Amino acid sequence: MCRHTSRLAALLIAVISLSSCAVGPKYNRPAVQTPTGFKELGNWKPSEPSDQLAKGKWWERFNDPELNRLEETLNISNQNIAAAVANVEAARAIVRQARAQYYPVITANPSITNSHLATGRGSTFTTYSLQFGASWEPDLFGRVRNTVKANTYAAQASAADLENVRLSAQSELATDYFELRTQDNLKQILDSTVSNYEEALDVASARYNAGLDSDEAVAQAEAQLKATRAQDINVGVLRAQFEHALAVLTGQAPGAFSIPAQVVKLNPPAVPAGVPSELLERRPDIAAAERAVAQANAQIGVAKAAFFPTLLLSATGGFQNASISQLLDWQSRVWSVGPSLAQTLFDGGSRRATVQQFQAVYDGTVANYRQTVLTAFQQVEDNLAAVRILTQVIQEQDSAVESADRSLDEANVRYRSGIDPYLNVITAQTVLLNDQETALTFRQQQMTASVELIRALGGGWDVSQLR
Repeated sequence: MCRHTSRLAALLIAVISLSSCAVGPKYNRPAVQTPTGFKELGNWKPSEPSDQLAKGKWWERFNDPELNRLEETLNISNQNIAAAVANVEAARAIVRQARAQYYPVITANPSITNSHLATGRGSTFTTYSLQFGASWEPDLFGRVRNTVKANTYAAQASAADLENVRLSAQSELATDYFELRTQDNLKQILDSTVSNYEEALDVASARYNAGLDSDEAVAQAEAQLKATRAQDINVGVLRAQFEHALAVLTGQAPGAFSIPAQVVKLNPPAVPAGVPSELLERRPDIAAAERAVAQANAQIGVAKAAFFPTLLLSATGGFQNASISQLLDWQSRVWSVGPSLAQTLFDGGSRRATVQQFQAVYDGTVANYRQTVLTAFQQVEDNLAAVRILTQVIQEQDSAVESADRSLDEANVRYRSGIDPYLNVITAQTVLLNDQETALTFRQQQMTASVELIRALGGGWDVSQLR
């Protein structure tokens, strides 16, 4: 017994020394060439200090209490986020399953067996057994370690996917919210325009009654007024749709959700872009793509470990007796212990093909990672350009609104003085309303570009949040 024990101890020592060996390529993050600066920043001076970068609750930079409230509700109640959270928990459970392979499996097997032997008259007897077993497969060549690594990287990628879902939902909510406020602002413009058109109709009617103008002017004024009223009422369609979208994003039924109308100034906050290389740390989708590369690299090690033998250490022991009263007597003990070694000698190239498969998967994840990085830079440049150019566009369009407003005043004066026909007033009214709507559209586009820029920069997320 002692000799067997010493042999087993020697074998365990040898196994432990071998278990430090692991096969598979060492992982290094794929190299990606990053620019030294964002081209579309142009001559802009980034905000300083650097701690003013959008972090944490990035939506608070817009200084809108209603937006803040909606975003907080979304973080708690959005169902897409809840589903992504469940995916992360499932991925973490898979990691725990893989780590369990580091430890031996211990089993218990109590049994009572009635047996009948057909010898002579035959005999029937009962056997009582209380046995325990233990088995352990040492991780000689890193199969378990690489499996744990692969599953850990997959869990981290799942966590990054969760943050990407969260950031996408947050930015979608902000975009829909500013679209809704754009409709509120448009409603104000149209309400004011309808009021002005009513006054213009009163003037045209008074001049007609006084014999100073024809009924044609009155008809033109009425047509202009009614068409604008219809446009004013139609604003409610889009506003209702955006309100319903906000309800779903915040996990609420549209029928039980409402946002009071409010006119707000659509002015985007200053969003510093930082250093381009920071995108590699601040974008959750980039982090997820990079973790997928690490996972694929670890899976190559799992596949290569199949070329090496596996060792299984097993032992069973317990008690067995035909009398339950004598079951736990020392003479009733039974035991067995010993190692077993398994090695595949021929598989028709299956293992080699598996390694090639995972190598190809790794190459694909590297390409996807680099493409994700390139797309991230494009999105930042696109939205930097949009915010910058729209700033200039809005300035010009505001000047156009001012000019159209002066033109309408002049047209009204000339019409009331009998110099010009009412058609000139209608033309000036149409130009002013179109210019006001266009200016509002440009502001809405700039707000959307500002939200998308924050999203492209990763919002307030950072790769250090991955566990």
